[in-house]
This record gives sequence, C-alpha cells and structure tokens, in this order.
Amino acid sequence: MQYFVVMIDYGRRGREAIVDPEITRREVVSRVASGEYKNISFIHEIAGSAVDDITAEILAEAALPEIPITGADLQAGRFDHARDLRKAETG
Repeated sequence: MQYFVVMIDYGRRGREAIVDPEITRREVVSRVASGEYKNISFIHEIAGSAVDDITAEILAEAALPEIPITGADLQAGRFDHARDLRKAETG
C-alpha cells in the first residue's frame, strides 16, 4: 500500500496531517500547485514499511515553469519606465 502524508503548519493554531489513501502523487502535486495545500511542513510518501521525505520533489513538480523574458518584453518595460519618468517630471 502506498499513500502520502502532507503536514500543514498553521502556526500557533497547530498542525494538521492530511492522509488520504486514495490520493495519488499527481493529485498531491495538483493541490500544492493550486494553493490548496499551503504552509507545508513536509510531504512523506509511505510505501509498505518505508517512509521517504519527498517534500522538495513535490514542490519542484508543483512550481510553475519559468518563462524567459523576450526582447520585446524588455523593450516594452523600458518604454513604460521612460513614460513613468516623464510623468514624474511633469507632475
């Protein structure tokens, strides 16, 4: 049997361990990515009698991909900055 334990830390209000034998790894990643699981202390994968801390792996999978800034975006940012400077000078 395999299942996941997600420990949520609520600060002074305590902690909560979410354990659902029906939830898959994909669903855990989905809940982390959607923000349903926040303030995660750790995520453990229980398989048989083995326990693995997979917190870093799940957080990495749930992270949104980095989208590189293109030249057009950089140019638009410079134009916006120049416009803001002109507004500040006249205002």
